[in-house]
Amino acid sequence: MAPWLSWPISLTLILATGSWAQKQEQGQAPLEPYDRLFSAAVEAYYRNDWQGVIINMERALQNQVNLRQIKVHCWTHCNNKTRFSISSSGQDFFFDTNFFNTVLKKADCLKQCEEDKLGPYSMHQISEEMLLEFQKRTPYNYLQMAYFKIKMLDKAVAAAYTFYVVNPEHLEMRQNLEYYKMMAGVKDSDFKDLEAKPHMDVFRTGVRHYTDEQFEPAIEFLESALVEYFKADMECRALCEGPYNFDGYSYMEYNADLFQAITDHYIQVLNCKQNCVTELASRPDRETPIDDFLPSHFDYLQFAYYNTEDYSKAIECAKTYLLFYPNDKVMNQNLQYYQAVLGEEQAASLGHRENIQVYINNSLLEKELLYFANEIFGVTFIDPDKWTPEDVMPVKLKEKQKVERETAARISKEIGNLMKEIEHLVDEKTKESSEIVKMVREGGPLLYNEVKVSMNAKVLNGTQRVVLDGVITEEECEELRYLSNAAASMGDGYQGKPSPHTPNERFQGVTVLKALKLSQQGRISLKTSKLFYDVSEKARRILESYFRLENPLYFSYSHLVCRTAMEGTQDNRDDLSHSVHVDNCILNSEALECRKEHPAYTERDYSAILYLNHDFEGGDFIFTEIDAKNITAKVKPRCGRLVGFSSGTENPHGVQAVTKGQRCAVALWFTLDPRHKERERIAADDLVKMLFGAEEELQHDEDVLSAPGSEDVPTEASTVQSAPEPPTAAAPELEQKEEQAPMSESSTINTLDSSPGTTAPALDQKDQAIPNITPEKQEL
Repeated sequence: MAPWLSWPISLTLILATGSWAQKQEQGQAPLEPYDRLFSAAVEAYYRNDWQGVIINMERALQNQVNLRQIKVHCWTHCNNKTRFSISSSGQDFFFDTNFFNTVLKKADCLKQCEEDKLGPYSMHQISEEMLLEFQKRTPYNYLQMAYFKIKMLDKAVAAAYTFYVVNPEHLEMRQNLEYYKMMAGVKDSDFKDLEAKPHMDVFRTGVRHYTDEQFEPAIEFLESALVEYFKADMECRALCEGPYNFDGYSYMEYNADLFQAITDHYIQVLNCKQNCVTELASRPDRETPIDDFLPSHFDYLQFAYYNTEDYSKAIECAKTYLLFYPNDKVMNQNLQYYQAVLGEEQAASLGHRENIQVYINNSLLEKELLYFANEIFGVTFIDPDKWTPEDVMPVKLKEKQKVERETAARISKEIGNLMKEIEHLVDEKTKESSEIVKMVREGGPLLYNEVKVSMNAKVLNGTQRVVLDGVITEEECEELRYLSNAAASMGDGYQGKPSPHTPNERFQGVTVLKALKLSQQGRISLKTSKLFYDVSEKARRILESYFRLENPLYFSYSHLVCRTAMEGTQDNRDDLSHSVHVDNCILNSEALECRKEHPAYTERDYSAILYLNHDFEGGDFIFTEIDAKNITAKVKPRCGRLVGFSSGTENPHGVQAVTKGQRCAVALWFTLDPRHKERERIAADDLVKMLFGAEEELQHDEDVLSAPGSEDVPTEASTVQSAPEPPTAAAPELEQKEEQAPMSESSTINTLDSSPGTTAPALDQKDQAIPNITPEKQEL
């Protein structure tokens, strides 16, 4: 056992795994390999045997944990049973023999222990592919589907969330989770990570209490986190003592002698043990480990103990932190203060935590061996700790690394400059050709005689932009404004926050489906909610035709919104009503880039804002450069005016401050991908058919297609409008949303069809998924 671990931690770990030892002693069969159970669960999935999926996959997950626990149990047991001893001076001649005698006994102990509990070694040789599936938490993808099918929503949600934590780029699972949030009976507590590391979970809870200045519970959780940390560290280090990884060698050609082979394997083990620092400080939702994870426990604790006036503990934790960073100016000042308050005489008897001193000494010895191996044998070692003293690294190695860093920095700079020049030339050429293509494609028929182009992309100093007037009449504007004030909710789409963008304005909104529901309940006029529905459809048709899109636009989100200036002084406002952003990526204006990744709504392709009034001050719509500073175009809102544009990096935009009055508009987002159709819109379509009848809908479509000017529509445009939608599952009404199903790219849930053709969540499958409900959106 590693010398720095205190015996209570060892005892805790032995007790934790002891139950498995007891079961084996009672004559139970060896542990069943978890890769076999995984395969059995997949086979059950293809038979639609949901109970079989759950039983086998849960057992697979449990047996993976049990396998680790048994290996750690055997490692602890054999370390305690066969210890290395230092020979007396009279027996130096037999030191090698005594050493290898202990090695052989320990190997025999481990072999017997693991065979008794696991069966033959070959039973648990897991392939790299299977290990990767469990690292990516693929079993939970299957489980979320199976639990959903048997209507165990709490377990389905937990499985989906556990999978998503490690796969945040998995768009379909993100949509599943958004969908689950809307289902009846689903609680916030159901969204939990079933694979969360105990030490990290407790640490984060402690930090939350610390941040909220609840210092007593913070101390309790942070102290518990330290215990869990060393348990996890012990387990990690134990599992490092596995078989040699022949990475870089051919197994058959490896011909190292005794001491070279021992060195190769031992250095690999030491590297693994040092890397436990990184593994224990890592979280699935972070790209990098938490810096100084272990020392930070004592940084939090010393201040928490100070706030509870426990100066003895504050001194102990401060001195422990200084073991890592002895020259930390702030911590030394804190220590002096604590000692002065407690009294120099009493403080002098207080020291640091001994187990941390042992941990540091052991870690430094490992680092010295690894640096020696790096210098002599060229074995790569990257120190995971920032607190390592400079004198641990050999001088020659430091000089060598300094030269290498300088050379690498110079080469990197030269390559970077060259790449920037190339990228600039390519971007200029691409931009020129792209703008020409887009300018040629824009300017399709507007479908309605009363609709006119006020500003095209050229006038707006960009591409894929247009301002149209006459989209709706004054009377329609008034009716929609009435709807916005009669039916809208404060902070709608922003978790009820009344001022989500600026404290100087209130925000309210209502969706198409909500408006139709209110009409169904008799709270607002059916005619008014139907107008909202029709106007949004009219805007969709116009944009689809104007931009000459080869594929149809589908609704991604629809929102009737108003921004109202707060009463009182609004002079000298330097903020925006809505900051400059891009609709389908995360804008980093400082870096002049826009990352198309979660949590951005990457499915958006086109956006539109239809204004309802102009009787307010400020509130102009602006297009900017990607730096979010240089304004390229400004649009003044007015009734019936529509701004349409593509949702990508070519169109950063925002809203200037509304300083007086109320600014109302219909905000619309569209997607070209039918998989991301707004499920609320599908429900709204069904509700319209129910409230107004299929005949009226058919007549409405015919009226639009036969509107004045429609004869100018080219054949291609007509084809786009009448193109059949891809096959999807029928969407039940919203009141029955608990019967609907989320889906993933790999696991399409369809409660309306339980036939054997259900798609399995195999990662390489790309079957058509049912459109998902769009999560709450940020407004334009």
